[in-house]
Amino acid sequence: MMPAAPALPSGIRVEALLAELRRLSWGAADILLAYGRGEQPPYGFPMALSVDHGGEGPVSAADLAVNQWLLDGLEAAFPGAGWTLLSEETAKEQLAGLPPGQGLAAEWLWILDPLDGTKDFLQGTGEYAVHLALVHRQRAVLGVVLLPEKDELWIGLVGADGSAGEAWCENRAGERSPVRFSDRCELGELVLVASRNHRDQRLEQLLEALALGDTKAIGSVGGKVATILRGEADLYISLSGKSAPKDWDMAAPEAVLLAAGGAFTHANGAPLTYNTGDVRQAGCLIASHGSAHTRLCEQAAAAMAAIDPGFAV
Repeated sequence: MMPAAPALPSGIRVEALLAELRRLSWGAADILLAYGRGEQPPYGFPMALSVDHGGEGPVSAADLAVNQWLLDGLEAAFPGAGWTLLSEETAKEQLAGLPPGQGLAAEWLWILDPLDGTKDFLQGTGEYAVHLALVHRQRAVLGVVLLPEKDELWIGLVGADGSAGEAWCENRAGERSPVRFSDRCELGELVLVASRNHRDQRLEQLLEALALGDTKAIGSVGGKVATILRGEADLYISLSGKSAPKDWDMAAPEAVLLAAGGAFTHANGAPLTYNTGDVRQAGCLIASHGSAHTRLCEQAAAAMAAIDPGFAV
């Protein structure tokens, strides 16, 4: 049975869109796996040249190849569709010259991160992802999180009013697995999924104040949210200011988590918004399986008021 159709631009059918997203996603997986293993990538993309040989290395080559594959693929599959395409690779050029606080003039906007978790890609941990989200009037309505090394394609269709819709995981054969949130709900037993590389003293103080349970370290944001969707972890916290995650880091994971019935908000309960004129997703952002989300937000906001009184959560 096909999921209930989410809000989409006029003339775009959900079945056709999902079929194309599957094709493009597994093609992106093949590209990244080839670059990661030093093999010839498919679809005519060149081998990565090392810096010593006049190139920029496998990360830049993989980034650019997946970016081109996905953007060109969407444009070719849906010519004339009423949406705009924005990626981490094109954002600087596309957003240049816009007045402060003004986003792109786009009611429908695809936001792409062709390689989230570049350090993990380079280090060979396998904990990298591809993020692709469709945003309607600043809110994510469809999300795709591809984990090539795990053979997982997470898809989320948010409900028409921004509520839970439908989310699932597919493997390359098209076999579906459901979301399996854990039944942990007491703060002291919740499992946090955190970054290896992005932690500071304020975050450590916040975690101490929350007195959570176990902690897992995972690479990309998409990979972190996938651990929540599998029930291996229960929450993720992003705490940042001037140097913060960007729209393309958060939009697709948030859409999948919301579609599954989870939550992803600021600590004050405000929703995440995109294409606002500031691509940074700053503040205290909390993603969770939802059952303890209100308590998490209340305690995190109170703790941050003491840790850093001027910090805007």
